[in-house]
Amino acid sequence: MDLSGKVAIVTGSGRGLGLAYARMLAAHGARVVVNDVDSDTADAAVGAIRDAGGTAVAEVVPVGTSEAAQALVDRAVTEFGGLDVLVNNAGILRDATLWKMTDEQFDAVITTHLRGTFTCTRAAATWMRTNKVPGRIICVGSPTGQVGNFGQTNYAAAKAGIVGMVRTWALELARAQITVNAVVPVAATAMTETMPFLKPYVDALENGDELPRFARQELGFGTAQDAAGLVAFLASDAAADITGQAIGIGGDRLALWSHPAEIAIEFADGTGWSADAIADAWPAAFAAHQQTVGQQLPSPESAQ
Repeated sequence: MDLSGKVAIVTGSGRGLGLAYARMLAAHGARVVVNDVDSDTADAAVGAIRDAGGTAVAEVVPVGTSEAAQALVDRAVTEFGGLDVLVNNAGILRDATLWKMTDEQFDAVITTHLRGTFTCTRAAATWMRTNKVPGRIICVGSPTGQVGNFGQTNYAAAKAGIVGMVRTWALELARAQITVNAVVPVAATAMTETMPFLKPYVDALENGDELPRFARQELGFGTAQDAAGLVAFLASDAAADITGQAIGIGGDRLALWSHPAEIAIEFADGTGWSADAIADAWPAAFAAHQQTVGQQLPSPESAQ
């Protein structure tokens, strides 16, 4: 997978998944603009990439505003002469149940994840279209955005919104030959270490232990490095025909998520549906098709 000559921006790439993405892109030859809100963290990430033989510079700015997005694009163009790849990874958590979540907690997550993805993609896509670059835009979703998760109203809304924007942008940017896809990763990061069902596996990785097959395959859980290959693939010419997709990655598991679709349909006979008619039809026609909420995770025992 040769990305030589490509220029990439990876938001939120000072640590965790973002750093893994940036390092993987650089390892395949791309020149990378690393982004973080902390200058020391960003500089350390750039140093790690350069020590490994890659090329990178840091742009320290919190994503969310139009000005921050334009600063990232301008840095890529000024430093490396162009822009081919944008990875929208920056994000924060402010978890709380619905009745405890404050306006500030909701707005902070929406601003970083959802507005940050929008503003950065708008700036990057505008430059790519103007300069006729068949670029690659990769946005980061989450299983929470696909199926929900307790205590994450803000995060679920942002991640679901990101996948919705990806599908829309894939349509809008197709003529410009710019692909737009969502990566749905599951990996040991600061955002997963607080999840109780993953804690034993996070602890194992911190202790330097190998993860069991159940974690890597049934749960699709692994290291940040495990998720980075998908980003390099989607950034490459090999993925030129892939757009508008949500692709899961984690541990040894690679999966294509479906788009929402109607799964049970009934028709009234020219009269429309009254509340009573729906109540009569629901048990036989729809009840068995009701969808689950939250991740339906197997137990280690069930996988044996």
